[in-house]
Amino acid sequence: MKQSEIKELSVSDLKDALLNSQAKLKELKLTHQLSPLDNPSEINKMRKTIARINTEISKRELE
Repeated sequence: MKQSEIKELSVSDLKDALLNSQAKLKELKLTHQLSPLDNPSEINKMRKTIARINTEISKRELE
């Protein structure tokens, strides 16, 4: 998810996206432990997406 897409979401949508992203990250990590992923950089991309969402939520709470 790109930063421009994240900025367009409401706070409740951001929290839902955060939960979904965290669940997907756990699933990716588990899958990677059992058998290597074709593209292990997906784990890094998901971590960065979670960080972007957390940053946007924190930014809006400060406003």
